[in-house]
Amino acid sequence: MTSEAPNSLAMAAIGAALSVVGVSSPGYAPEWAEWLEELGFLPGEAVRVMARGQPGADPLVVRIGQSTFALRRAEAACITVLSQSKLDA
Repeated sequence: MTSEAPNSLAMAAIGAALSVVGVSSPGYAPEWAEWLEELGFLPGEAVRVMARGQPGADPLVVRIGQSTFALRRAEAACITVLSQSKLDA
């Protein structure tokens, strides 16, 4: 059973084992990419969405390494991810 890998962390399923592919930033907040990388969102790092806020699924509770962060969906959308199972294949 294979499923389509999310293209951004904002679209990831809760609990899915993911790996960071890259980080970008929107034109209105160019500093976000550097900030996210400073938090540890670097290519190859394992990441997982732990929970979503209610209502509206914002913010996301995200685990990377030994750290847990709350990210807005707009911030999470800057993080490109790939399923761990796709990397293992």
